[in-house]
Amino acid sequence: MVSNMKTTIDVADALLREAREVATRDQTTLKELVQEGLRRVLDERRPRPNAFRLREIAPVGGGFQPEFADGDWQRIRDAIYEGRGT
Repeated sequence: MVSNMKTTIDVADALLREAREVATRDQTTLKELVQEGLRRVLDERRPRPNAFRLREIAPVGGGFQPEFADGDWQRIRDAIYEGRGT
């Protein structure tokens, strides 16, 4: 069962005017526009449980091998595929 509660809020005149224009343009009601906005804000602010965070790691051994120290991607790719076809 869905229930509704009436409440009163103070909204700046300019914001209310713009909201009414948008509601009219989009053929919806001010009530629906306000509810959509509240849903979006609440969704954005809801904590995300167990959000994955990739931990930072430092390369072991100082990074590239000496022959690839210049980081030239073409040479690195050629070495990877050396002897594996054309």
